[in-house]
Amino acid sequence: MIEKSGGRLQYVTSGCVRSGTGELAARLKTILEGLGEIIAAHAPGEVAIEKVFVNVNPQSTLALGQARGTAICAAVLAGLPVAEYTALQVKQSVVGNGHAKKEQVQHMVKRLLALEGEPAADAADALACAICHAHGGRLGAFATLGLRMKKGRLV
Repeated sequence: MIEKSGGRLQYVTSGCVRSGTGELAARLKTILEGLGEIIAAHAPGEVAIEKVFVNVNPQSTLALGQARGTAICAAVLAGLPVAEYTALQVKQSVVGNGHAKKEQVQHMVKRLLALEGEPAADAADALACAICHAHGGRLGAFATLGLRMKKGRLV
């Protein structure tokens, strides 16, 4: 999570909801409840999430899509608008190169948020998505040029 005040971005928190192993439904429930707790604790105003990409492994793509859908549900259940960005958009916004490597994203997230150390790869990806959202002018007041709201989501 980040906050935007004027043109300044400030780190709030980051972490990872671990779903563990076991049945899919139980793991998705863990994600839904974990994100619900985070939303309740930090009261964000908006949510940004990365769009699913098609992976070489269809099972991985499916699992990612289900987890992503659960994250969107957690936000929508809390009444939060959800903006979606492709990995290319996120990398372009944060690094200036849509095909940047993970290490470049981590480094730029550290610099843009004035972090003491480089964040873990997953945290850097999530923070980069938030930075992309903030750079798009949609953090605080949605810039809806070319976008519309549908069931609490920007599309």
